[in-house]
Amino acid sequence: MSKYSIDEFIRQTVQNERSTEFFELETPRILEVNLKDKVWAKMGSMVAYNGRIKFEREGILEHGVGRMLKKAFTNEGIQLMKAQGNGELYLADQGKKISILELDNDTITVNGNDLLAFEPGIDWDIKMMKKIAGMMSGGLFNITLSGRGMVAITSHYEPLTLLVRPGIPVMTDPQATVAWSGHLEPKIRTDISYRTLLGRGSGESFQMEFSGEGFIIVQSVEEGVQSKE
Repeated sequence: MSKYSIDEFIRQTVQNERSTEFFELETPRILEVNLKDKVWAKMGSMVAYNGRIKFEREGILEHGVGRMLKKAFTNEGIQLMKAQGNGELYLADQGKKISILELDNDTITVNGNDLLAFEPGIDWDIKMMKKIAGMMSGGLFNITLSGRGMVAITSHYEPLTLLVRPGIPVMTDPQATVAWSGHLEPKIRTDISYRTLLGRGSGESFQMEFSGEGFIIVQSVEEGVQSKE
């Protein structure tokens, strides 16, 4: 068989029909959901499916009045859809790399732009960084998820996990910050000076400062900046 034949291409790229986990990575950038009930996913992330699956936009009061008001006030970028039924669902987000995390009574906070999907039993809420809300886009409004179940997050290229240790704070660019362990409480550091306002500063005017003990996941491309993946 020629290495360039259609049969060889199919052999190398065909879906894995033996997958049994709720979330499976078909490729580093395509998530398979083995759906038997429902899943929450980022609006517009469906690329294919089989079986009987119904898609619904997140209802205004689907997750309670409190979260509805937060979404309205923050103009939160993430819009969720509910996929319900039985079949195989394939999700992706602009070619970004996908990582699967299994929560076991854990809590993780994810940048709203980088949340792809999660099991319906997981509790979630919108978290604001009030100090600079509205002053810049990306990384300000995040989703905190907790409980038991699978969560799929995305990143531009390979993610890097940084450990935070007591007494050694870690600073990150908000738009390059994908997620962090839920008990960490980041603070916003500002470096606005006369030189920054004139465009002669470093350009890194806002940083997130993490102190305590935990981990941070960062990516190599700032959210909202075009990449050539």
